[in-house]
Amino acid sequence: MRFSAFARNSGIMLAAAAALVPLGAASVTAQQPAAQRHDTPLYRDAKAPVEARVEDLLGRMTLEEKVAQLLAVWQNKPEILDANLQFDAAKMSARYPNGLGQFTRPSDVKGAFSPRVVARHTAEQSVKLANELQHWAIEKTRLGIPLLFHEEGLHGFAAIGATSFPQAIGLASTWDPALMREINAVIAREIRARGVHLVLSPVVDVARDPRWGRIEETFGEDPYLAGEMGVAAVEGLQGSSDNLAPGKVFATLKHLTGHGQPESGTNVGPAQISERVLRENFFPPFEEVVRRTKIGAVMPSYNEIDGVPSHANTWLLTDVLRGEWGFKGAIISDYSAIDDLTNLHKVAASLEDAAVMSLNAGVDSDMPDGLSFASLTKAVREGRVSQARIDDATRKMLTLKFRAGLFEKPFADIAEARAVTNNAEARALALKAAQRSIILLKNDGMLPLAMPKGGAARPTIAVIGPSAAVARLGGYYGEPPVKVSILDGIKAKVGKNADIVFAQGVKITENDDWWADEVKLSDPAENRRLIAEAVEAARNVDQIILTLGDTEQTSREGWAKSHLGDRPSLDLVGEQQELFDALKALGKPITVILINGRPASTVKIAEQANALIEGWYLGEQGGNAVADVLFGDVNPGGKLTLTIPRSVGQLPMFYNAKPSARRGYLFDTVDPLFPFGHGLSYTSFDIGAPQLSQARIAPNGTVRVSVAVRNTGKRTGDETVQLYVRDKISSVTRPLKELKGFERVTLKPGESRTLNFTLDERAFRMWNDKMKRVVEPGEFDIMVGPNSVDLKSVTLTIAG
Repeated sequence: MRFSAFARNSGIMLAAAAALVPLGAASVTAQQPAAQRHDTPLYRDAKAPVEARVEDLLGRMTLEEKVAQLLAVWQNKPEILDANLQFDAAKMSARYPNGLGQFTRPSDVKGAFSPRVVARHTAEQSVKLANELQHWAIEKTRLGIPLLFHEEGLHGFAAIGATSFPQAIGLASTWDPALMREINAVIAREIRARGVHLVLSPVVDVARDPRWGRIEETFGEDPYLAGEMGVAAVEGLQGSSDNLAPGKVFATLKHLTGHGQPESGTNVGPAQISERVLRENFFPPFEEVVRRTKIGAVMPSYNEIDGVPSHANTWLLTDVLRGEWGFKGAIISDYSAIDDLTNLHKVAASLEDAAVMSLNAGVDSDMPDGLSFASLTKAVREGRVSQARIDDATRKMLTLKFRAGLFEKPFADIAEARAVTNNAEARALALKAAQRSIILLKNDGMLPLAMPKGGAARPTIAVIGPSAAVARLGGYYGEPPVKVSILDGIKAKVGKNADIVFAQGVKITENDDWWADEVKLSDPAENRRLIAEAVEAARNVDQIILTLGDTEQTSREGWAKSHLGDRPSLDLVGEQQELFDALKALGKPITVILINGRPASTVKIAEQANALIEGWYLGEQGGNAVADVLFGDVNPGGKLTLTIPRSVGQLPMFYNAKPSARRGYLFDTVDPLFPFGHGLSYTSFDIGAPQLSQARIAPNGTVRVSVAVRNTGKRTGDETVQLYVRDKISSVTRPLKELKGFERVTLKPGESRTLNFTLDERAFRMWNDKMKRVVEPGEFDIMVGPNSVDLKSVTLTIAG
């Protein structure tokens, strides 16, 4: 890695910072001998163990300096900038005389103009700011402790110039952990190159309510799939070593927990979830990541569980996360969630009380501004918080900094940032990710479209809809240099061999900005005029490609009453259904492409369209990927990670229901519109019945399940073989099926392959009536298939 002039001088500055240690010696902790304070401190020795360095530094810190390491700055950025919005070290020292733990998102200047305006820095500006801040921390604070920066990186670095991949729900639809690992490695290097060492990703919330606007940020409704994708994402971001390697960043596992099934489907609503349901459905992906990776940080959720907000839940954060799962990293708050103990949940009378409650529950850092934790010095002196708890929280945050190598290499290099950001490799990976995310929900044989050959008989294709000429990226998006719309992708694909006509059809919202508070739907009368124009444009065409769905405003994180994002309906917003009806009446072949952040109950469209594609938000290369699928250069192989209901009245709806669920409705069906795991291909596959290595195992035994899969069609394609387990008789009720394995394979026409899955006790464990995790003897159905409905089974016996 190359370093700038700032970095080349870092050794001098670190030495200068070390020389500052004896200053104000009266405030240095008494147990440090005077002679030792004049020597090079142990915490400056890069060869010393991290634990020893942390303890040495901790022993030198005043109470005020320790508390400062638990704070961050975001909306107070104007207080440290000059009149030209440039960093002012003197202002920084005046505002934070004891140093500072974190600096929130150097890629933006939130609050510099208005508390609700996000103005983004270029790569050059953010690197300059990061380096100036590190110089301040190293040179101007007593102990020279570097800052820890964090950024958003859910599906790409949320910054100017960075690569934008499909939204998380789309990435999960690939059912491809190796690809997830590769994508997150690119996200990590683009973030790290700008001097940042912590990213607020991945989200492993199990999503069980599609009214919830944040469902797009998740990996879907299944705990096993969310866990596998979460592990892969963390491995891509962090790597596998204790300390960060070059190009890696610490991941933040979020949001612990119950966030994905809030009351009424509204963000931060109470999670009315029993301990059994928590342990069976919501805990598993978090536990998998904690046990299988070296995850750096965990973020609690905004919601309450059984009356206790997660940021004040000692059982959740200390007993379960640290005690049962053995988590050793830092627990960092969600933005203003500690303040919400006072402002929203009303379990604390003041921010000071909220700080005491949250810290004692296990939270180590107050983000994004440290408004509550700023009072902790006073709380310690009043005996409301122990010095030991402050030390422990500070220890966790310092450990991240040492493991990140910040004391040795704190500076960023703009040349490095330019070289690795949105380069050819990253753009190619964004295209691959989009191609593998696309789900073919329905096809009557119309797709793939024949590639036009041009000439006098060249076809005319209408590309219509609110997402045809714009590339929608989804929430927490960045600003990639190039975004390819579906219209642009189709034009590039067919060139002059077809005539392409475009019509808006309808406009969904007046402003598509995810960050903006107000959401104003477009005028229905104006939309009906646009529908009439679209009908005329399509009247004489050969094919209609229609895009429908959401904008980034109609389904998103509702982080305040002034910034809502959840909806009580699953129907398409506005006049989109009218647009489909009018175009369908023309009698033309019609393919509908859904570009959205959550499932839509498109019952009529699913019945009447010739083909239906779920794209979610496909990232910067989405238009090219859609064109590749439409014209057969790519065979779609994505699978749903959510059950798509027929209507909101079916909620809650998820595949792993209990035996007594869904007895039936008068006048309607309990069947979903599309089941979990569903996704079609341009070819066909035969998946054989599962074969067991042995029909009987001990409770702690293992069994190999072999499954033969064959491409019986005429095209190379992908199939994802899914393995489900059911406990046939149990002491407490168990789901009808639970995903316990999957593998996506590519097969040529006529090619066969045998896949092998190994199931151990983890696949059969349950929480019994005494809330003990056990494997109960008995018979289990082992089921395999292409989705959660069309399954073949065999019986396995677990001996007593």
